[in-house]
Amino acid sequence: MRRTSLGAGLILLTSCAAFGQAAAESPTFDVASVKPAEPPPPGMMRVRMSGGPGTPDPGQLTYSNVALKNVLATAYGVKSYQISGPKWLESERYDIVAKIPKGTTKEQFQLMLQNLLAERFKLAAHHETKELPNYTLIVAKGGHKLKESVEDPAVAAANEAGKAAAEGKDGTPGHGGPSAFAPPPPPPPGPSAGASFGAPGGAAVRFPMGADGMPKLPAGMGRGGMMMMISNGRMRMVGNGQGIGTLTEMLGNQLGRPVVDATELTGKYDMTLDFSPEGLNGPMMMLPGGPPPSHGEGGPGAAGPVASASEPTGPTIFTALQEQLGLKLEQRKGPVDLVVIDRAEKVPTEN
Repeated sequence: MRRTSLGAGLILLTSCAAFGQAAAESPTFDVASVKPAEPPPPGMMRVRMSGGPGTPDPGQLTYSNVALKNVLATAYGVKSYQISGPKWLESERYDIVAKIPKGTTKEQFQLMLQNLLAERFKLAAHHETKELPNYTLIVAKGGHKLKESVEDPAVAAANEAGKAAAEGKDGTPGHGGPSAFAPPPPPPPGPSAGASFGAPGGAAVRFPMGADGMPKLPAGMGRGGMMMMISNGRMRMVGNGQGIGTLTEMLGNQLGRPVVDATELTGKYDMTLDFSPEGLNGPMMMLPGGPPPSHGEGGPGAAGPVASASEPTGPTIFTALQEQLGLKLEQRKGPVDLVVIDRAEKVPTEN
């Protein structure tokens, strides 16, 4: 087990850029407001994480109804399952708004978040590597059942431009998130009753409910990343034109463990996976009616469909992968880098 103390502004020779920064720089937000979030309406869970370098709003961070675990994952450049700390990091919700100085890089943005957490929540943490269970994704016996994606050229061009902006390849500092992708198409015509879904910038659009009790999404939606929905005790994962890497990332977030790709599949696929939330250990971000979300895997600006949940039904995610996609998860062990929270206060200091 390897342990390295973490502190905002410290130089950590053994860590990556997300964990190290010269103390003399110590960048901070121009102005920041941190306060506990108001309880959401019954049956709804809307979470927003938007803004930052490489996004459409590089000058302002807007986090609404977000768990501290979300913020920690962004601040330290890790996945939510790499954050080890008290349970309330997932259950307590906060609203954070901050002004970001012009020209801020991704690394500076992360350090600003670290400084903000240390100042307002008196947070202290250290970096640690442990041998923990993980999963390896392989092709199941009989071959995969994935459908190769055929993308509209106009949509492909828009998504490539969005990726370039997110990665900083268009001349702007990269944030590494999917929020710069082309916005989703408008909802199809239909009755007003349905599911509410967050569009980039935080605006909500509505989709009608299908006969299966799930929101009916427009064709092609899900090309900016995997999307999650929950309704009547069932979950649905949807992605169009996605690589296996995107699938393993989403699986890892839902299972609360790393998932390694060993499929050797290199194409882009249209994927729909229906399963029960039973046995999942991840935060299940954007899932109204389910456990409290804690990481915005849909990217900044994303929020989940509003649907009521009941008793879990359907196959587990392990069975669904084999039956529906022809893929299999094998449990193994391996080293996992963790950010261990030594101290944090639930109530932030006044703005």
